[in-house]
Amino acid sequence: MPFFGLGLHILIALYFGIHALRRGHNLFWLIVLFSFPLLGSIVYFIVIYLPELRNSRGAQVAKRTLNQLVDPKRELRDATEAFELTATAANRARLAAALLASGAAAEAAEHYRQCAAGPFAKDASFLTGLAQASMLAGDYATAASTLETLFGHAPETRRQAATSLIYARSLAELGREEAGPAFEAAIKSATGPEAKCRYAQWLEQRGQTSQAIALYKEVIADSRHWHHHAKSINKEWLNLAEQGLRGK
Repeated sequence: MPFFGLGLHILIALYFGIHALRRGHNLFWLIVLFSFPLLGSIVYFIVIYLPELRNSRGAQVAKRTLNQLVDPKRELRDATEAFELTATAANRARLAAALLASGAAAEAAEHYRQCAAGPFAKDASFLTGLAQASMLAGDYATAASTLETLFGHAPETRRQAATSLIYARSLAELGREEAGPAFEAAIKSATGPEAKCRYAQWLEQRGQTSQAIALYKEVIADSRHWHHHAKSINKEWLNLAEQGLRGK
């Protein structure tokens, strides 16, 4: 057992030593780690490793997810306070995003509208936010016209998954014929099955059942290659595709 304990301490010190070299930390840490394997590893963990871990992207995402579960209104409160203290466009956009996440789409749209005014009239993130919030608020005309403005300023955004699907959905709600080609463009840039399912629903409403069935079948065929996490996050669309095929 003593040899096992000693070996474990050295392995931990070796792990932190490799970490120090990869991060470009002072070589002094190597001396500390291998001169005092147990104590050195503890000190390195507290001083270097733990702060880096807390600031990593994964840790930040996990922290935001946990905060959302424990206190779902926290981000809205923090964003509101930040905007009240300093009414910058960035803080207004943060507030708009928090409002949108809380379901207040119309209020979020108004904030995004003010963000996308004046010197930020061509800002892609503000225009995208305005389009999304407008669509969710039922203002499909504003959503479509906002994205047409964005596409004019930045043509590459037409090929982005989020903007292309918002545009297609808005056109569909407005009853415009261009919705079909817009959905086809959205499918090309999509990273999931939502675009295919929404296009299939639109086709069904127009009586184009055979084309809708083909899309539903594609979603189900694609799902056979999804890993567990992908199946979990796309469960809603897989269920919709399965329901769309029942009785047909």
